[in-house]
Amino acid sequence: MTRLEAQHLTCAYGRHTVLHDLSLLVQAGEILALIGPNGAGKTTLLRALARLLRPRMGTVLLADQDIWRLRPRAVARRLALAPQSEGVSWPVTVEQAVALGRAPHRGWLLPYSGQDRQMIEQVLVQTGLQELRQRLVTELSGGEQRRVILARALAQEPQVLLLDEPTTHLDLRYQTEFLALIRRLAQRDGMAVVVTLHDLNHAALCATRVALLAHGAVVASGPPEAVLTPDCLAQVYGVAVVVTRHPVYGTPLVALVFDPRHDSSQAGGTALPQDTTFSILHTHNTPLSDAREHDAESNHNS
Repeated sequence: MTRLEAQHLTCAYGRHTVLHDLSLLVQAGEILALIGPNGAGKTTLLRALARLLRPRMGTVLLADQDIWRLRPRAVARRLALAPQSEGVSWPVTVEQAVALGRAPHRGWLLPYSGQDRQMIEQVLVQTGLQELRQRLVTELSGGEQRRVILARALAQEPQVLLLDEPTTHLDLRYQTEFLALIRRLAQRDGMAVVVTLHDLNHAALCATRVALLAHGAVVASGPPEAVLTPDCLAQVYGVAVVVTRHPVYGTPLVALVFDPRHDSSQAGGTALPQDTTFSILHTHNTPLSDAREHDAESNHNS
């Protein structure tokens, strides 16, 4: 199985350096969530990992090979990127847009094989797009377009999947289905997944490991319960939070505390002091490791 590694990456746009000597690794079967404030370098890191931005220094290794020494088509057969958005202006249907993901396997001119059509159908079902297959992409909502981008990436049959804020514009149902889908892809299919997320609770629910970025560097990295702590989050985001436990899965559950300088009556409650950062851990809930093992077993049995 394929793994993806960044070794001492420094990336820049012109004179503006965005990533500074950054290293990380994601193994097959893992979900690595990249979190951090706006401008921390998450999207730039994904672009470097996807071979879209050549680093000034450092190396990206795909299956222990320098990704810039591989042909683009060889990379696309093993690695797929689902960006935040795309400026689609041409009238293609959902099915045609998803089918573009088969290009690394068949080229642009060859007819679709039975395997191609089977994979297209599979990802349309996985992403809930089968009823929209004949709709024009330009007529879709933002959330529906996000699902098309994900489906096209999955149609590449990647061993490594890079996702940039994939739950943006998705309603609660599709957020839930998406998180369950990437857990299955990692646990059942052994896919290595790197995903940027602003919702810290989504990261806690789905990620094997979390990397907290700030100013182009990794501030903390490890299991969600080790990174999603009041001290770490206050240091990077500059806000007070309460960290408790998910009532079902036992994963960290992050709640905001309003700044006392804001009108607390508008928030519907009393604001806590500005330096308040604390954690409430309910020990009676299901342990995190046991919850994940239970989920993995349930997914396998289903």
